[in-house]
Amino acid sequence: MATSTSLRNKVAIVGVGESDIGKVPNQTGLGLNVQAARRAIVDAGLKPSDIDGLLTAYSYVEPYQMLGSALCEYTGIRPRMAASMVVGGASPGVMLHHAATSIAMGLAETVLVCAGENRATGLGREGSIAMLTNQGHPQFERPFGGSIPAGYAMVARRYMHEFGITREQLAAVAVNTRAHALLKPNAQMKTPLTIEDVLASKPIADPLRMLDCCIISDAAGAFIVTSAERAQDLKHKPAYLLGIGEMHTHEHIMCAPSFTHFGAAESGRMAFEMAGVGPKDMDLAQLYDCFTIVPIIELEELGFVEQGAGGQFFLDGHARIGGKLPINTHGGMLSQAHAGAAGALLGIVESVRQLRGTEGARQVKDARLALVHNEGGILSSHCTMIFSNQKG
Repeated sequence: MATSTSLRNKVAIVGVGESDIGKVPNQTGLGLNVQAARRAIVDAGLKPSDIDGLLTAYSYVEPYQMLGSALCEYTGIRPRMAASMVVGGASPGVMLHHAATSIAMGLAETVLVCAGENRATGLGREGSIAMLTNQGHPQFERPFGGSIPAGYAMVARRYMHEFGITREQLAAVAVNTRAHALLKPNAQMKTPLTIEDVLASKPIADPLRMLDCCIISDAAGAFIVTSAERAQDLKHKPAYLLGIGEMHTHEHIMCAPSFTHFGAAESGRMAFEMAGVGPKDMDLAQLYDCFTIVPIIELEELGFVEQGAGGQFFLDGHARIGGKLPINTHGGMLSQAHAGAAGALLGIVESVRQLRGTEGARQVKDARLALVHNEGGILSSHCTMIFSNQKG
């Protein structure tokens, strides 16, 4: 814990950016990343020449072997530290962890982190479905028709059996995020949603229906990390990293230690211990929401409610802006955007903006502490982050 603890207050996010979102046929995946990156650099009041570190994730549409290096070519940035990381939806948090460590060790001073791809127009509906179904263990899952939605559906069904989670509670997660997306200009989904709409949508993998599943987007996001000392002299109020923790338990769902206990509890514990705060101190949370069951599990594992109580928390409206703990105030991956690792990264972008207090109708009143949780695979890899607009 000594090395991890030393990251508290060492770095801050000083710039954030989003690409255009939805269907963006005039942009490649690299183009979306660069659009988001340039907006983040401008937001920070910096120049491309100020960037000496670059981390990015992966792309199914443009599968470059060295995506980080390809982005350096595309942007003209020449960093002294660059890499592309593949930890599924947990990649943005893990990249932040690596960026913070690199800055603390003196390997870089200002690191650009970006992720995204043109999954909606680059893959299309059929290509996206093929990508989702061509997953799983090559010997023991894929030959039998395993898919990402089916894996999460098995988790949802087990959770419903063990803890009495209802279909209405699952649907309430989608309704919550849609209500927030309606308040965000750069969100893909703009049609109001009811629990009845979710329950009546097309079955995908029992008990999950179409509106229980994340959307498919062209999207990218980016943020700039630098030292806490340098952050004080830049354009915006910094979002200091107070705590961060990771936990990785499996890749394939057949190897998961449990269908009701996952790594979020451990990553959350490490992040809270580093930050010196607890769940009750958080003003808002951005929880990974590829399927409606996931933020329910994360809410519980991170200690906000008892196990089995997460679904009712959403159904009772406590996750709305103005509620006990506003969750996914940008609309999340169920309603704002999801394109590879971009969906998780946009939750970091949203938290930084909330801590600046600039979000108008979406603004969480007096927001000071924000938690972001990224998850990759099928609840396989976890990264929990805690940010503050003040040094903690």
